[in-house]
Amino acid sequence: MIVGQAPGIVEAEERRPWRGRAGRTLRRWLELDEEEFYETFYCVSVTRCYPGRHPSGRGDRPATPREIELCRFWLDWELRLLRPAVIVPVGRLAVKRVLGIPRLDDCIGATFDLGEAVAVPLPHPSGASGWLNVSENRLRLAGALETLWSELSRAGVGAGAIRTRT
Repeated sequence: MIVGQAPGIVEAEERRPWRGRAGRTLRRWLELDEEEFYETFYCVSVTRCYPGRHPSGRGDRPATPREIELCRFWLDWELRLLRPAVIVPVGRLAVKRVLGIPRLDDCIGATFDLGEAVAVPLPHPSGASGWLNVSENRLRLAGALETLWSELSRAGVGAGAIRTRT
């Protein structure tokens, strides 16, 4: 299961998750084409509605605490119903909601036990985030992606899409 922040404008229009630029970047990171991506991951988000553009004009507006709370039921319900083996919170907002960790520096590259599931957080692939501009953070991302593939393989998730990484 991949947990994103919220649908973007493209996702809202096409009614399918991870369809915009951030989704293309995420699939490139994961080395998956579109079909493999959707076969491997069930996609959800912290909030369910497109929040609109950020007032600065750079990216989308983050969900407010009230919006996150109003959508809490849906994510909690999906986690209980689907019981995923691997949970991938993508971006600071999703990491904070799923793991309670407010800073990406404190979690990217690590794994977290969530009951029967393991969580492998990733930074948001949006161009609006400057987190990956720091070379140390790009190394954290590379380690997180390797860890993610190991956890998916161990869980037998996406067997058709998982291939040996070198």
